[in-house]
Amino acid sequence: MSGNSIGSLFRVTTWGESHGPAIGAVIDGCPAGLPINPSFIARQLARRRPGQSDLASPRQESDECEILSGVYEGLSTGTPISLLIKNTNQRPGDYQHLSNVYRPSHADFTYEARYGRRDHRGGGRSSARETAARVAAGAIAQLFLLDLAVHIDAFVTGIGEITLDIPYHELDLSQAEKSIVGCPHPPTAKRMADHIAGVKEEGDSLGGTIRCIVRGVPAGWGDPVFDRLEADLGKAMLSINAVKGVAFGAGFEAARGKGSVYNDTYSMIDGMIKSVTNHSGGIQGGISNGADIIFDVAFKPVSSIPRVQSTVDRQGNPVALQIGGRHDPCVVPRALPIVEAMTAIVLADHALRARAAKM
Repeated sequence: MSGNSIGSLFRVTTWGESHGPAIGAVIDGCPAGLPINPSFIARQLARRRPGQSDLASPRQESDECEILSGVYEGLSTGTPISLLIKNTNQRPGDYQHLSNVYRPSHADFTYEARYGRRDHRGGGRSSARETAARVAAGAIAQLFLLDLAVHIDAFVTGIGEITLDIPYHELDLSQAEKSIVGCPHPPTAKRMADHIAGVKEEGDSLGGTIRCIVRGVPAGWGDPVFDRLEADLGKAMLSINAVKGVAFGAGFEAARGKGSVYNDTYSMIDGMIKSVTNHSGGIQGGISNGADIIFDVAFKPVSSIPRVQSTVDRQGNPVALQIGGRHDPCVVPRALPIVEAMTAIVLADHALRARAAKM
């Protein structure tokens, strides 16, 4: 297994490198007859695109997505959907001095240990540039889920030490789209933006957290044991660059509590059996229970910083390295559509699996 694909019935494979001619994705298993809206795909890609503010990488990419196959007269045909995004602003020369050096906390050393060689141009396949292909594929998964009345919203809840602790149902999540940091609470969003700007001036970087809320998933999506819904969602999140942690529902807070507090009881509500509380984050026994699916994703600080750092070259000689190129001081705001895309891909797959299990 090459590790470039995700999903079972709704399967996505991405390809391409940061400074190659193009990147893209192939979706296999999208049901026929789904209306494919290119404007929606473009809108999702625009949210991830660099160069949108002083707080993001200045790399300029149009991220125009071409649909090469699998769509005819605006509808999916049931055959593989191939997506192409050309790289139009490559600057591989920015990375020439890194061809024999291992950047701190990057994938340089580990890729070389795995394959015996690596693409030093921006990290090649390990670059976050690859996530544009995921967002394009995830947009089609979202269109499929919207047809099932499933809605996905991700928003920033933490940048460095600044956190948003207001419950999501007390927030207007649409405000996240209006914030350059993706936080739906304007006063907190300003503090986050100021924090990123200050750290950027210091030549450093920040990490943070994203919360994802999924509404409309019915009870019964997911599989037992190894294909639990949270296991597949967790793997999808951990496959995103810089992600180091995922927690569902009450997460680690529940580890410090008692069952009498964190057990979700059931009751008949509006003529349906529902969970009264949602400490489980909408998933129990690896299967959705009909409540909102809630999880948090933790991102480490960006590894590429302009400060001089100590490392070694291939021969083990010490090197004082200053990384050039174009990088985000904090990747978290641009990761929102990536989190949503990977969530959509997993849920689209499990929606089809749930449908197949009852046929």
